[in-house]
Amino acid sequence: MNVVQSVDSVALLPAYLAAGTAVLVLITDLLVARPRATIAVAALGALGTAVGSALVGAGAERRTFCVGADCSWVFGGRAALVGVVVALLTLGVLGLSVPALRSGRSPVGEYAFLLACSMTGGVVLGAAGDLITLIVALETLTLPLYVLVGLRRGSLASAEAAVTFFVVSVVATTLTLLGAALLYAVTGGLHLDRLGALLAEQPDLRDLPLTTAAVAVLLVGLAFKVAAVPFHAWAPATYDGAPLPVAAYLSTASKLGGLVALLAVVQRALPADQTGPVLALLAVLTMTVGNLVALRQRRTVRLLAWSSVAQAGYILAPLGALALAAGRTDEARSAAYAAAVAYAVFFVVLELAAFAGVTALRPAGADGGTLDDLRGAARRHPWRAAAFGLALVGLAGLPPGLAGLFAKVTVVRALLDGGAAWLALVVALNAVIGLAYYLRVTAALWAPTTAPGPAAALAGGGASGVPVVGVVAVVLAVATVAAVVLGVAPQLVLDLAGR
Repeated sequence: MNVVQSVDSVALLPAYLAAGTAVLVLITDLLVARPRATIAVAALGALGTAVGSALVGAGAERRTFCVGADCSWVFGGRAALVGVVVALLTLGVLGLSVPALRSGRSPVGEYAFLLACSMTGGVVLGAAGDLITLIVALETLTLPLYVLVGLRRGSLASAEAAVTFFVVSVVATTLTLLGAALLYAVTGGLHLDRLGALLAEQPDLRDLPLTTAAVAVLLVGLAFKVAAVPFHAWAPATYDGAPLPVAAYLSTASKLGGLVALLAVVQRALPADQTGPVLALLAVLTMTVGNLVALRQRRTVRLLAWSSVAQAGYILAPLGALALAAGRTDEARSAAYAAAVAYAVFFVVLELAAFAGVTALRPAGADGGTLDDLRGAARRHPWRAAAFGLALVGLAGLPPGLAGLFAKVTVVRALLDGGAAWLALVVALNAVIGLAYYLRVTAALWAPTTAPGPAAALAGGGASGVPVVGVVAVVLAVATVAAVVLGVAPQLVLDLAGR
């Protein structure tokens, strides 16, 4: 018997490009020792990874590392979508980091290397076909962020945020590994499709108490990663203590990775009748608690953090339709999975634009400040404030933020198709609650202010002057344009999400 497997290097090209970017960044920083060259290599590598993911995903689905019909690497349309989005988010966050990196607040080589390593984990995560690859990819995405959160020199808040994030992530990883181990003990399989087939074909396995425990522990571990209530308490403190660009990455790429991992096991491995009720409960708690607590926030990043918690509830909501028999038909399940992925993509684009807006309106290297610091920002920086306001309106699901509006309509439609009208009503009510704080922040941008304080006078500036402002402004402009384009042609994302 031939034990040597053939490897499809074309299928692995996106992972090669992402990992190669990390290596090249390290070498460039070591040999050239020029911050500008290091940043350029990281940016070109992220862009190349996005292009490579799109090109490979444009063809037929490719599989490698297979044992029979079970494969550990499956690169199709959805994996390509995840790879492209993660790489472009990395590129955007790198652009937002330029002011802090040029001012010397963070070491350029280490920062860019860790960001590229995290991008590698996100790219691999989208194509993971077994639990081992899935968990390793998720940890590769997360591990560099422990350091990035605490990499701001001389900041006690940053160090505290890093410790909080590390401790919570260790617990989450432990639970995820325990759930995977229990599933292996029950089924003897690790490939996602194999697990799904075994649990579907053998009801006696599904009814075992050990299987129920395995499903519950695995879901709890992944719920920590997406900051779903009640496993969310780490997120606001971590986001607020981290540098603004790192908080943006946590709220977009990191959250997207956790949601992709959760969706992979729910869609392909775990029984829908067991996961559906749990996900429905998590969705209701997450969106409701996130929105209600966000109403009371005065610090900008904490408000965005709680908003991010609420948005995770909207993303989980379509999966809650699996709790009902009507939501477990093939058509309803496909619509629910596509709606969850599409909403996640719309959300991360709008969230990146929101964080880019805060970064552009704040002094270089500063934290997000309070809502009062943003009062009257539109009078000083009308275009930046307008882009920030458009992102907030999109997150609220109001026109002209058509991407956010379409995302919520897609979720509600998927819930109605799955017979979960009650959950669709909860989504609609929470969307109304969310309007209060999104519109409050938007209104503050145009509110009158007595006199600009130091923060307002320095907003958007930096030690390097106009070029730094230009880099952040470009990221803000590109993210805004992307949000507008997605709002005009949303079906493209929905079609890719359904593949």
